[in-house]
Amino acid sequence: MKLKAILFAAAVSISALAFAQEKSGPPTGNAVVGDAYGAGVTSESKAITVDKLSKKLKKDNKKVEGIAVKGKVTDVCEKKGCWLTIQTEDNSQFFVKMKDYAFFVPTALKGKNVVLEGTAERKVTSVDEQKHYAEDAKKPQAEIDAITAPKEEIRFVANGIKVVN
Repeated sequence: MKLKAILFAAAVSISALAFAQEKSGPPTGNAVVGDAYGAGVTSESKAITVDKLSKKLKKDNKKVEGIAVKGKVTDVCEKKGCWLTIQTEDNSQFFVKMKDYAFFVPTALKGKNVVLEGTAERKVTSVDEQKHYAEDAKKPQAEIDAITAPKEEIRFVANGIKVVN
């Protein structure tokens, strides 16, 4: 009888471990120079500025694949580290998502300069989507309520991200 109780307790413990949920929140880390996330970055030396990316997208008016861009991180998703924003020359921001939701970044990336490698395009972002990301960023409710119109912006899907300084 004791053996059955021990086996039952072991089975319950193993099941609990097997079905345990992942720790919520973004990955931890200090985001020091050289740290890479996702598939990494292979064309750091060919990275263009955010301003050049914006001009290229206005000129080509289409999606640009396999591009590397260097910029400063202004915000990171506080929930999972599943998106970030990059500072632009006109003090606005552009939005970066991770390709296929395959990797996340630590919130310590905020304020760091990075090279992103992936795909960029101009896209109209709906009001609902803007509000969703504002909620993720824990913006004040007044700021969320002020979002009332779709917005055209640069959207970047990153295959890899590397901290450069």
